[in-house]
Amino acid sequence: MTYRVLLCDDEIPILRAAEFKIKKAGHEVRVASDGEEAWELIRERMPDILVTDCQMPRLDGLGLLRRLREHDETRHLPVLMLTAKGFELSAAELAERYNVLELIAKPFSPRYLLDTITRVLDGQTVET
Repeated sequence: MTYRVLLCDDEIPILRAAEFKIKKAGHEVRVASDGEEAWELIRERMPDILVTDCQMPRLDGLGLLRRLREHDETRHLPVLMLTAKGFELSAAELAERYNVLELIAKPFSPRYLLDTITRVLDGQTVET
């Protein structure tokens, strides 16, 4: 099955590595460099899953999550969050407040990200 994945990160090398791996697996990938751009792409065409960084210019990942959860049409969009500050954010709090399915600390393996996306969208339990 082909999924629509939206990747949002202001670090271009991270975006490109993840985009390459996910496209190679046969999925459709769109990329955004900040939360405002991601929001516009989501409004144009709803992805099956959003992978977003936490710290970005204009609109950060938490601001994007707040916006998503405030709107009925985006409230249930599955989200994975990337962060270089993996130990400063609480995965449990993000799951409870924003329904973030997994917090992935940078640096990460593009293979791990692809496997996590696949598990989530295939309805399997995400391993923490």
